[in-house]
Amino acid sequence: MKKSRLIIGLCCLAVAVLLMLPKVFTAKKTAVASLSLNAPLSVDGIVLKPRTLANKVYTTGTLIANEEVDLRSEITGKVSKIFFQEGARVMRNELLLKLNDDELQAQKKRTESQLRLAELREQRQRELLAQKAASQEEYDIALNELNTLKAQLEVLKAQLDRTEIRAPFSGKVGLRYVSEGSYVSPATRITTLQSSTPIKLDFSIPEKYASQVRVGDKVFFRVQSSPNVFEASVYAVEPRIDLNTRTLQLRAIYPNKQGELIAGAFADVELILQEIKDALLIPSEALVPDLKGQKVFTIRDGKVAEQPVEIGIRTEKEVQIARGLNAGDTVLTTGILQVRGGMTVSVSIQETNVL
Repeated sequence: MKKSRLIIGLCCLAVAVLLMLPKVFTAKKTAVASLSLNAPLSVDGIVLKPRTLANKVYTTGTLIANEEVDLRSEITGKVSKIFFQEGARVMRNELLLKLNDDELQAQKKRTESQLRLAELREQRQRELLAQKAASQEEYDIALNELNTLKAQLEVLKAQLDRTEIRAPFSGKVGLRYVSEGSYVSPATRITTLQSSTPIKLDFSIPEKYASQVRVGDKVFFRVQSSPNVFEASVYAVEPRIDLNTRTLQLRAIYPNKQGELIAGAFADVELILQEIKDALLIPSEALVPDLKGQKVFTIRDGKVAEQPVEIGIRTEKEVQIARGLNAGDTVLTTGILQVRGGMTVSVSIQETNVL
């Protein structure tokens, strides 16, 4: 009898426990849900630190030789001798090509002979004039003949100089377009001569940057023939805007001491207009458009605050804050759409790359 009562009591206790379990689980779920609703929103943020910001303009350009010329003859004539090799370096005033000058040389010899005779005649007439044995007119005629022959000789020397093609500057000659025995004229291109040490870089920028560019600004550029980045500097600026393209033409110079760059190459150009030493930068996604301009969300006393800002230079991923924030301020970079002014949030500070 007692055993039956014990079994019945245990069964009643089991039923009571089973009836209480759903309520216990419900209470736990309610408590967890209550804790979730009251938990602060987790967001990321950055602490502003002053950094160096370079205001850059990206464009394209072309390398050109420092000096370049097509070598042509000043007169018509037959090539008698070629003294240069294609692709070789030559020095300033080095003889490159000689035209036939036989006729001019003969005229020069004749004139020199006549000049020697005229000098003797002038000297004799001067002595006779001193002795009053000759008139002034006779001496003047002798002197005029002497001066005329001197002038003729100078003309012949100038014509002989034109039969020689000399390098106007030191550089490298290109391909040869004539041969010995060729008949050339001023329209005939003999070869080219280039000096690419240093080398120039021609490029243009939009007219809105015209007031910001200065002689001495740094230029970084790349060419397809080399993996290196080369640094040049602006040394000349066109004084007017191109009416067709609305761009400003600039020219930079690079030493090119090793001769690794070739004139005519295409270049990707990066022009640095200015460097701001203590710029405050935020990621572009942290900036929120507003009816009155731009704003960001900051953390003050553990709560979210809206802060209007004025922006400056934009880069590929960041925006400069010109006014509205100070170094040390915490700016939210995530949760921008969920947060509101006065909310309490849990902020995870992200590291920024200090330049």
